[in-house]
Amino acid sequence: MARDTVDLGELAGPLLLFGGPYSNLRALHALMAVAERLGIAPAQMICTGDVCAYAAEAERTAQTVRALGCPVVAGNCEDSLGFNAPDCGCGFEEGATCDRLSAEWFAHASKQVSDESRLWMRGLPGRLVFSHAGKRYAVIHGGAEQVNAFIWPTDDAERKQSEITALERDLGALDGVVCGHSGVAFVERVGNCDWINAGAIGLPGHDGDVRTSYAVLSGGEVSLRRLSYDHGATASSMEQAGLTAGYHNTMRTGWWPSEDTFPPEMRRGVTSIFAAP
Repeated sequence: MARDTVDLGELAGPLLLFGGPYSNLRALHALMAVAERLGIAPAQMICTGDVCAYAAEAERTAQTVRALGCPVVAGNCEDSLGFNAPDCGCGFEEGATCDRLSAEWFAHASKQVSDESRLWMRGLPGRLVFSHAGKRYAVIHGGAEQVNAFIWPTDDAERKQSEITALERDLGALDGVVCGHSGVAFVERVGNCDWINAGAIGLPGHDGDVRTSYAVLSGGEVSLRRLSYDHGATASSMEQAGLTAGYHNTMRTGWWPSEDTFPPEMRRGVTSIFAAP
């Protein structure tokens, strides 16, 4: 579906980039505390979408992001929940573990999310652009033209360059692209452009570390960082809500139940070479 592009103009000072709150309210509160410690205002925090997903507190997470007022691009979950779609539209292959397990959390989120939050989701832009420290960036959810495209650190540079080229056709020259969707934080130099996946704050990046990930952009340089929060309490809240298909254990172990979603090179035992420190 067509969504607008919003130009945020010139942004000064450090920026906090994050994706996938995923209904994980405790992680979102922890990120907000980090921003406060760093002196980063909500206008300097940018979310790559998928506010509501795997965890238990979909509506409260949506309300908190709305109240925060930070720029947000629409992810596939905003498309699905905002327009009352029958599934999450995450782009998993039919029959894959994530495809099967998503039915549980999507039904839970859809039951919780209010009409006001759905209206907000429908109004979100599909792309953001901004300038920072003499460089120009675009923000998307998954891919340039496919919101639920998985772009992995193991994909070759040509794949990422094709996405950058597609964005530049519409938006003009770029020095960086900020995205999310895959849930794995990584930064890669592709030609003259930085490809920045800020990861997700709502689920660990499938590397055995229960902490989640976000990024800070300062002076034109990006750093990936880990986010600590009360992951045990999040897992317990999921269990209490009946969300026991497997992602509740991810909060405690750092491993996804849907390893078949990841490229073979990123499955258990090797993912940590791509993740934030």
